[in-house]
Amino acid sequence: MSVRMVRTALAGAVAMAAVATAALVTPAAADSRTGEPRHGSHRSTQQAIEAAVRDGVPGVVAQARDRDGTWNGTAGVANLRTGRERLPQDRYRVGSITKTFVATVVLQLEAEGRLSLEDTVDRWLPGLVRGHGHDGRRITLRQLLNHTSGIYNYTDDQGFLEKVFGDGFFQHRYDTWSPRQLVGLAAEHEPYFAPGAGWHYSNTNYVLAGMVVEKATGRSYASEIERRILRPLSLRATSVPGTEARMPRPSGRAYSKLSEDPKAKIHDVTELNPSAAWSAGEMISDSADLQRFYRALLKGKLLPRKQLREMTSTVPVHPKEPDIRYGLGLMQVKTGCGTEVWGHGGGIHGSSSEALTTRDASHSLALNFNGDWSGDSWAIVEAEFCG
Repeated sequence: MSVRMVRTALAGAVAMAAVATAALVTPAAADSRTGEPRHGSHRSTQQAIEAAVRDGVPGVVAQARDRDGTWNGTAGVANLRTGRERLPQDRYRVGSITKTFVATVVLQLEAEGRLSLEDTVDRWLPGLVRGHGHDGRRITLRQLLNHTSGIYNYTDDQGFLEKVFGDGFFQHRYDTWSPRQLVGLAAEHEPYFAPGAGWHYSNTNYVLAGMVVEKATGRSYASEIERRILRPLSLRATSVPGTEARMPRPSGRAYSKLSEDPKAKIHDVTELNPSAAWSAGEMISDSADLQRFYRALLKGKLLPRKQLREMTSTVPVHPKEPDIRYGLGLMQVKTGCGTEVWGHGGGIHGSSSEALTTRDASHSLALNFNGDWSGDSWAIVEAEFCG
């Protein structure tokens, strides 16, 4: 399993074949006095962004922060019809990056003594996780958060895939899915392994985690994220949309082929009801907010020391990939040059994102593709942290 394949699994993205599509490229911003690109250390990052557009991604936006300040890189377009370029302040669907927000809330609740990571799922959601070998009495909250529960990933269900990601998208794009429906889909399949016996990425884990937050607090998981994270950090571009299908402004369009056929037509999939992802991947943000969140998290501004230590205690994801490990809603990766970065990836219709920071939060990056069938976002990560 390659690093790119592992990253794609962590993002929860649907694998698509790569294609080449013509697009406009915006060069790196230049210093008005010298004509040289600003923040020269980001030159390779800009080149990787432009390479993704040449590979077929309609448009890319990225922002990095380091000791020299903030750098913005863009390439391609936000809108294939109008040709509007991507903007640094564009908001986008962040997919599974949502998981880090959810895990943070769960760990805050643990710090408050309102739950324990060793609680079983059945302790909070009695009788819900049952069927075909699934048993919530044997699965802990920790195992949900680090994907060692073995619970089947509902987005792997073939009927769900066809209805939500495939030919049925336009008929069902505004459908509302309940969390219980999503968990029910998983229960129709056998678990991947006994609890704690392996690692397998499963969106079902985080739907259950969101339900536990609601049971423990008596409030929606969205309101807990807003109250505990978004407002304290002033993340004004970040939202939990619920069933709202439209994107807030400013934002571009999102594109997908809804198929693995490289010759398939490109579709505008911007509008959709994100309840099919719910607490596993429904959030919207921008590059500045995502960096502010991960930097604050790794600096200990959101969690006490004990809970941050729990979050950054990792398990291997695959024996052939020792440089990739998973904590509690947080991915740890050692880049090709040896730099260790922490964060998460996120994939949802027409949107593929990465948000990462060094452990000391001195250097961070967030980026987004507005297409889901081509391009290598990890090449941009490597260029930024190793270039």
